[in-house]
Amino acid sequence: MNDKPHYHGHRQRLKERLCVNSQNLADYEILELMLGQVLPRQDTKPIAKELLSEFETLGGVFKASDERLKNIKGVGPGVLTFFTLLREFWARMAEEPMFVQSALSSPDTVSKAAMARIGNLAIEQFWVALVNNGNKVICWEKLTEGTVDKTAVFPREIVALALRNNASGVILAHNHPGGDPSPSPEDLARTMEIASACRELEIRLLDHVIVTADRFYSFMESGRL
Repeated sequence: MNDKPHYHGHRQRLKERLCVNSQNLADYEILELMLGQVLPRQDTKPIAKELLSEFETLGGVFKASDERLKNIKGVGPGVLTFFTLLREFWARMAEEPMFVQSALSSPDTVSKAAMARIGNLAIEQFWVALVNNGNKVICWEKLTEGTVDKTAVFPREIVALALRNNASGVILAHNHPGGDPSPSPEDLARTMEIASACRELEIRLLDHVIVTADRFYSFMESGRL
């Protein structure tokens, strides 16, 4: 008598198909297998299908907030931790090129890192990348966290951070949860204030990028710096 739940054989067949040709698996089957790593004693097909029904795509599931994910039946602390880990893995992969490159040559590298790190957040965060004389990134850290449409940041905080790290240049990054990376009047004014504070101490403000999940705006590329 076989006491194993019915989904054990199904999951094994999915794994075998994955090894033969992963592209032949449907999106829900990929998600089903991933969830099976967290819920090994549970049939994860219904959860996978419900997640895709609610969020439409694998990307939508990946970007969904914990608050929305918790509304799906079967999604508990283990699954939420799993998705948090996936997002952190993705963000760190996107950040690696900043530190590997000997020198930044365009806004793309920091913008991609910022999109992965903060582009999907429901609140604004303000991050700073510091570079040395050769434009090599020596520091990348969060400065402040705000609300859905604003975050307070003071020029003196950025200047102090640059001085503590012996940085000669600064790249600013923050997100727009609303989905439009275009700068607001407040963004424009704040950037000019920071640029002025940096100039006084001969610190270069190289760029300010505003990001969403899939787009970015560069002050430097737009001729505003």
